[in-house]
Amino acid sequence: MGKTNPLNDKDMKEFIELQKDKKDSQNSWSVNIHDIDETTFDLSVKNPNVVDEVELRTPKTILEEMKSLDKETNELLASIKEMV
Repeated sequence: MGKTNPLNDKDMKEFIELQKDKKDSQNSWSVNIHDIDETTFDLSVKNPNVVDEVELRTPKTILEEMKSLDKETNELLASIKEMV
């Protein structure tokens, strides 16, 4: 949903059904007025029902990637030195 993906009737179907009883769901939720920042009145969409899971890499994986990138950098530097 956004500028290039506007809401349509299908998107609103669940909201309209839930609005009758003002129920919350995975895709719609209520916000307590006291939780809204009174200096900005920011009402941007931040679904509290969605958990952002970030897959963390192990230190070993990070070090291996750094080693690989260092090797690639050294090879590029060597080829540049040959040109100069």
